[in-house]
Amino acid sequence: MRIFHIAADRLQELPALPQTLPAEGFLWIGTGRRQFEVHLAELQGALQRWVGAPLVDLHVSDLLNTQLPSQFGDTSWYDLMVVRRLAAGSGSQSLFLGAEHGTLASSYQALDAIDTNPVGFAIFDRVLLSVHPTDCQVREHFASRLAQHAQESDLRGGARLPTSPAELMLRMVNHVVDNYLDLRRLLTRHFATLQTELLARRQRSVDWSLIVRSRDALHMLEDICEDQRSAVQEWIDALDEWPAATDATTRRERDLLRVRSRDVLEHIERVLTHVRRLEQSAEAGLQMHFALVGQRTNDIMRTLTVITALFLPMNLITGFFGMNFDGLPLIHTQTGVWIAAGMMGVIALVLGVFFWQRRLLGSSRG
Repeated sequence: MRIFHIAADRLQELPALPQTLPAEGFLWIGTGRRQFEVHLAELQGALQRWVGAPLVDLHVSDLLNTQLPSQFGDTSWYDLMVVRRLAAGSGSQSLFLGAEHGTLASSYQALDAIDTNPVGFAIFDRVLLSVHPTDCQVREHFASRLAQHAQESDLRGGARLPTSPAELMLRMVNHVVDNYLDLRRLLTRHFATLQTELLARRQRSVDWSLIVRSRDALHMLEDICEDQRSAVQEWIDALDEWPAATDATTRRERDLLRVRSRDVLEHIERVLTHVRRLEQSAEAGLQMHFALVGQRTNDIMRTLTVITALFLPMNLITGFFGMNFDGLPLIHTQTGVWIAAGMMGVIALVLGVFFWQRRLLGSSRG
């Protein structure tokens, strides 16, 4: 558990929870899910001292739940935001690189490596409590980033420290959503390789279980993005219902919060659009695969039909001369067999030329 005091231009990491809130700025408490469970009583007591109200038991259960979807909730003294992070798990990069080179066997593990653990935020007026998965790097990333912002000056204001817990929460949520960019490249590469395998003309069998799991992964990501969009939209609606600001500084901070919130919502929309585009691409790949299979079947049936048509006159001739009659022509001459064979050869040659001119022989691509 890490505790930070963030003021206007100063960032200080505290060794323990303070007895009272600092006179200015706000506190950010970043903790892992297990540490949050262990230090729950201490955190609840500190929140009771600071703001006069601890976390609701139901919200505590939500922050400890690893299967909770993205959602937003509010009370009269704090807001709760839960966002499932979209990130590629450890080892998935090398696995998808194997899929890029045509080895789809590693894609099973790559799909399992997609990490969607939730990150929870309790946003008070002057306290931000963030609960992260054990291996989540969001907390460490922002701790180092805020420390860098505190040491550097940026005249444009792009590298300034956050002025409120809500702003820091939005920055972290935006970072969580943007982490999907790496996963998006991996999924794009995976589905491109999968389509190449589906459309390979020499492909004898298709790993349908991998296709089903790939589509399930896309459906899961689409559900996650839709939950994220709903949670952020509810946050924006709640932000509009806050009491009207009384001074210019507060109004400016509210406007910045609205801008950041809409920016996060736009990023989620882009992610959702890309996931749906991948779903359409996967569906188009399946349709092209079935069309290719149908074309192969038609080529085989056409070849068999042409062969049957070539041998049908031969069967007619051999059947005619094979009748059990003594008065058939050519059966008592030494050249009869050669005349019959010549007739069959000429008929086969004529039919072959006819079928070739009609483009019934050879590949249909010609």
